[in-house]
Amino acid sequence: MTPEEIAELALSLPEVTEEDPYGPHRPVFKVGGRIFAMLAEATRTHPDQVTVKCEPPLALHLCEQHSAVRPWHQGRRWHWLTVRLDEDSVPDEELSNLLHHSWECVVAGLPAATRERLRSILSA
Repeated sequence: MTPEEIAELALSLPEVTEEDPYGPHRPVFKVGGRIFAMLAEATRTHPDQVTVKCEPPLALHLCEQHSAVRPWHQGRRWHWLTVRLDEDSVPDEELSNLLHHSWECVVAGLPAATRERLRSILSA
């Protein structure tokens, strides 16, 4: 998936906003005012990448399955994953599922009324 495709998918989820708090070429996507995905444009040291929220057991599994997946901040934060978006990356369908999972992880922490409203929009 390209960064543009990730941004399009993120923005297709209910009530997602895009902001640039970390500067240009580093958009974050929020639901309920909370970040669920962050894009980073390629540099000399890394390819395009996306960081998403993830349940720790799934994070461990994905890190074992894909060399393009690693915990955010060199292993200190297992509830966030960074995925390189290069040719050895995660398959598009799995990346799409991971983005939805990240959205759901953040929604699960929102107030009950907001959570139910967002989930009903998604399932409609």
